[in-house]
Amino acid sequence: MHRESIVIVTPALADANNGNWQTAQRWSRLLRPAYNVALTGQWRGGDEALMIALHARRSAASVRAWRAAHPQRPLVLVLTGTDLYRDIDSDADAQGSLQRADRLVVLNELGCERLPLDLRERCRVVLQSCPARRVLPRTMRHLRALMVGHLREEKDPRSYLRAAERLASRSDILLDHVGAALDPALGALAQARAAAQSNYRWLGALPHAATRRRIQAAHVLVHPSRMEGGAHVVIEAVRSGTPVLASRIDGNLGLLGEDYDGYFSPGDDAALATLLERARDDADMLPALTRQVAQRAPLFSPQAERDTLHRLLAELTERTDPGDRR
Repeated sequence: MHRESIVIVTPALADANNGNWQTAQRWSRLLRPAYNVALTGQWRGGDEALMIALHARRSAASVRAWRAAHPQRPLVLVLTGTDLYRDIDSDADAQGSLQRADRLVVLNELGCERLPLDLRERCRVVLQSCPARRVLPRTMRHLRALMVGHLREEKDPRSYLRAAERLASRSDILLDHVGAALDPALGALAQARAAAQSNYRWLGALPHAATRRRIQAAHVLVHPSRMEGGAHVVIEAVRSGTPVLASRIDGNLGLLGEDYDGYFSPGDDAALATLLERARDDADMLPALTRQVAQRAPLFSPQAERDTLHRLLAELTERTDPGDRR
């Protein structure tokens, strides 16, 4: 049986090991064997039937080239957190990519609301996925919190570091941090905090498998980001039965649900420290959050993501009017 060819453009390939790459790699697996799938950092021409491009601004050159070469062939644009919550407001390349795409994909349930009204009918939600992990028993001797995120401003590691400082006297609350120092100044702050207090550890960048095991073993994942499209690390926590303490931003609300009880205001390290103390001292808090994440977990199954992706591509490849850009 003939399989159509599609190309996935991602500005970050395997050596970056970031969210864009993980999404592109996973989607290439989920779309096989129904399609022949190629991954590339930049599209330089080809006869594929459809393009999926990640990142409106950084993939803009590939989007322009595709639309010029194949004006009637479908183009799916996947919007990252920096696209949705920054670039589409002011960046001409990102705005041009929006107009050229047949479908706009967001990775959280609230993402479509950030788009101009005239583009929202093109928008589709694809929730990312990962395999489930069994819920591990955790020690009662201490609480282990874990932040997973590279040290850059969008992830707001400063709030985690300031919360850690507030908890320096709580030897029963351990705070680990996984992530590379993409911003050297933030790396220096993390290094200094680790030297200053014994219950905070900066572990640097770790392989994905090792990071996933730490998420599975933690009592709680902390996700203080200021800007997210749909953080895969939150999904990994949910699928491991690990409660999440998250900043109240659309990218987190659109994964965990607007009625989730583990939010704090972005940048509010005092509120985060208070939540961590409650998680340790209030015997009912973590079980309640665990029940809430368990209710969300089926949304992030690989089968659910696979089905959504295949419906999206079928919607484009089977339409009767190939020039219909709606």
